[in-house]
Amino acid sequence: DRNMVVIGAGAGGLVSSYIAAVVKAKVTLVEKDSMGGDCLNTGCVPSKALIRAAKTMREIGKAKAFGIHTQAPVVDFPAVMARVKQVITHIEPHDSVERYTKLGVECVQGEAHIVSPWEVEVNGERLTTRNIVIATGARPLLPPIPGLAEVTHYTSDTIWSLTELPPQLLVLGGGPIGAELAQSFACLGSQVTLAEMADQLLSREDKDAAHLVEQALECDGVTVLTQHKVKAFEQRGNEQIALLDGPDGEKTVTFDAVLVALGRSANTKGFGLEKLDIPVTERGTIQVNDYLQTNYPNIYAVGDVAGPFQLTHASAHQAWYAAVNALFGQFKRFKADYSVMPAATYTSPEVARVGLNEKEAKANQQDVEVTYYGIDDLDRAIADGNDHGFIKVLTPKGKDTILGVTIVGEHAGDLLAEFTLAIRHGLGLNKILGTVHPYPTMSEAVKYTAGMWKQAHAPEKLLQWVEKYQRWMRH
Repeated sequence: DRNMVVIGAGAGGLVSSYIAAVVKAKVTLVEKDSMGGDCLNTGCVPSKALIRAAKTMREIGKAKAFGIHTQAPVVDFPAVMARVKQVITHIEPHDSVERYTKLGVECVQGEAHIVSPWEVEVNGERLTTRNIVIATGARPLLPPIPGLAEVTHYTSDTIWSLTELPPQLLVLGGGPIGAELAQSFACLGSQVTLAEMADQLLSREDKDAAHLVEQALECDGVTVLTQHKVKAFEQRGNEQIALLDGPDGEKTVTFDAVLVALGRSANTKGFGLEKLDIPVTERGTIQVNDYLQTNYPNIYAVGDVAGPFQLTHASAHQAWYAAVNALFGQFKRFKADYSVMPAATYTSPEVARVGLNEKEAKANQQDVEVTYYGIDDLDRAIADGNDHGFIKVLTPKGKDTILGVTIVGEHAGDLLAEFTLAIRHGLGLNKILGTVHPYPTMSEAVKYTAGMWKQAHAPEKLLQWVEKYQRWMRH
């Protein structure tokens, strides 16, 4: 009866069903909870709304430097959280049943169960379909730490239920979620301790980038404990205590609430994968091939449940391949291309990256050239009081081909777009240098980075000849 049934209405499921509807396929989208998935309801959207409130507090704290004197600000935390909910409500129509129904998608509320490669059961009804797209997402990982169940704990899913600011907040995990929320709560007035097992925050990023973020968090009042692992939680009288192992032995941290941000697990259970023997990987994600097919060629998986990324835009990117391969694969199939996948962490300063970084180049034993531009030299950044951070570009020796870019600074995520476009379409640093950028803007940093590369590759012999020519012209 259908061309496609999509399970899960997060980014991957929404885009898969949207594409199917656009090409006039009959598609049913099944969601057991809220349309929009984690990103809208508990992830990207609420976290950015909270980060905006924290940024306002940071701006007020810097007002004196701009010659503006203010009274001590007061954080109305319930009002902050009310605005977070308002932002979700404002964006909800983009992902709503009404919108997708108008687009031609049949939206069904309920739990889906795959009963055969061509049948999905929802609310007691069997839906028959040529293709199935699994987009069931992931959930926060809650490790079996002794005593965790007995203390006040939250995840990135449940932290939004807070109505009072925790006086003391312990954050476990120094990845993007942990770093962003630790900094935000500190700016809003919590006494925050962040514990991370690795020797740096943002373990996938280069050390110099992570170091700037760590400095910024400490400047905002976060106590950062790298190389620390929580081994147990205890309740001592009216106090909640975490026992941590670190380089200097055991350490205790008192807290009112703990935020567990130690990663996310793919949602692979409870909807029929086991019955069909659809395999999962060692990482717990559904095993798919280059075309995003499972071991059944008409069953696809996209987004967090498929990996390898846990990014909203990666889910949407995969959804295009899954939908097109499912609906038109008999004519042509497309391998999912992850070669240019940007990502950003929205701490202050932001960290944004696309392609290769130095850490990966070293691990791969790639011989690369690094061009570095300090944003402290940029006119607009100086005028804005945001003159910190850098842009780092990796290229092959002697070539302007962009292999990867890391940016640390205000609006780093926005600045990354030009580099992402350049890599995607094979434009080198010379092309960026030859492009006019408006003055004074942050975007000039991109051009100046290209200029640094050009300066390092100035044609010395030609310049010597030109110097002689100019000298001769003066006679």
